[in-house]
Amino acid sequence: MIPAARKLELEKSEKHIQSSRKAGVMALFYPNSENKTNLLLILRKTYKGVHSNQIALPGGKAEREDANILETALRETNEEVGVSIEKINVIKSITEVYIPPSNFLVSPFIGLLEEPELFVKQEDEVEEIIEVSLTDFLNEDMVVTEELSTSYSNNIEVPAFKLNGYLVWGATAMMLSEIKELVKQVL
Repeated sequence: MIPAARKLELEKSEKHIQSSRKAGVMALFYPNSENKTNLLLILRKTYKGVHSNQIALPGGKAEREDANILETALRETNEEVGVSIEKINVIKSITEVYIPPSNFLVSPFIGLLEEPELFVKQEDEVEEIIEVSLTDFLNEDMVVTEELSTSYSNNIEVPAFKLNGYLVWGATAMMLSEIKELVKQVL
């Protein structure tokens, strides 16, 4: 899921990765009211910044009071979608992703909720909560290539997921691609 232009950029960015800002995100799976598995995504608010109005996993930047990056992912998930930290069963971490336009090194985690949850979006950061069925997430027809303009480039082709009518690309798509492969291994 890494766009060709980004791959070249990453190869040149090793020194920036060392001094990057840190962030933690949570890929949260949970049963819906019909006991079918869903994956939680969010649509970020529109603002002046490189990740404006993008689909993402709940999470955000590390704060000084966070003991570690997992604590960041849990705290931010709680803040953005209202899930109690104690309810999240963290399964594992996956590959970190460096995002050159914002200079973030993102540490993703996979978490499970055992019961359906009433999510509450953080009004100042989250535009919409997006609940994606596991069936749609695993459907190969949902993997597409789209041409789009970003904060750093115009008219580039990017691999992406088309989920619930939204285009999920970039770092989030890279993380979701790895998660998808892990889920397929256990099903």
